[in-house]
Amino acid sequence: MTWRCTGLGWPSEARIAVLRWEGGRISPLTAGKRLGFRAEGERVCTGARGNPCPGRVVVGGRVTRALCGECGRLDRVGSVAADGVPDDPRVYRVYLAWFGPGSVKVGITAEERGRARLLEQGAVVFSWLGRGPLMAARRTEEVLRSALGVPDRVSYAEKRAVRAVLPGEAVERAAEVAEWYGRARSVAGWGETLEPLPYEAVDHAAAFGLERLVPGAPVVRELVDGGTVAGTLVAVAGPDLHLRVAEERQIVLDTRLLAGWPLVGADPAAGVSVPLAGAGARSVQDGLF
Repeated sequence: MTWRCTGLGWPSEARIAVLRWEGGRISPLTAGKRLGFRAEGERVCTGARGNPCPGRVVVGGRVTRALCGECGRLDRVGSVAADGVPDDPRVYRVYLAWFGPGSVKVGITAEERGRARLLEQGAVVFSWLGRGPLMAARRTEEVLRSALGVPDRVSYAEKRAVRAVLPGEAVERAAEVAEWYGRARSVAGWGETLEPLPYEAVDHAAAFGLERLVPGAPVVRELVDGGTVAGTLVAVAGPDLHLRVAEERQIVLDTRLLAGWPLVGADPAAGVSVPLAGAGARSVQDGLF
């Protein structure tokens, strides 16, 4: 049977990630689960906003958004990130997200989504800053980014680089978040248009399983026709699966690379036959074949 993955999600407050498939099926992702799949055929555009791509356009294996140009433009229509819905009546929250030492950002998410957005991003620790209407939240986000000198996004390469070498104790991980929260609250003006929220560090290290990671694990660069990825699930952080593929060796698979590929099941002991990048990539492959 061929399945098509539509992405990884963190539903509700369960803090257990799932892979979602076309047709509504889901696969819960728990530590110790043995996974194996093989790509077959071509990777095609997944379509936009619930609609299939009319041209079934072939897309590259290395892009993390499996969308053709036309569907990419359609996908941004009505996107909060693209300011496509300025009159959205929902309540939004501004958050401070920490991914590791010196790696922090300010962002917004709909209040009804709870912490799902933070889990999706792979935030190790976060604290809410304030809540209110969308445009007030958006203005606050921009004011704080400028005043604090933090970026609008943190790359996944940076997140992966620090994820396996974080402080071991929750209080140590929260220390920098508390400091940034204090700086954010000292920025004048934004509390007049948004309701400030008290500091409360929420730690996702246990939910992700970060204590089981090995530093410097190579990353899957892309899937290829006939290529296999198989191993035992060690941890899930944001969209990334950390898999043990041989002895104590691990790899990282960004599940956004799965979207658009026809996938079939493979033996969980089959190993890895797709291109890898990063330190130790060749040694992992040589050990499997």
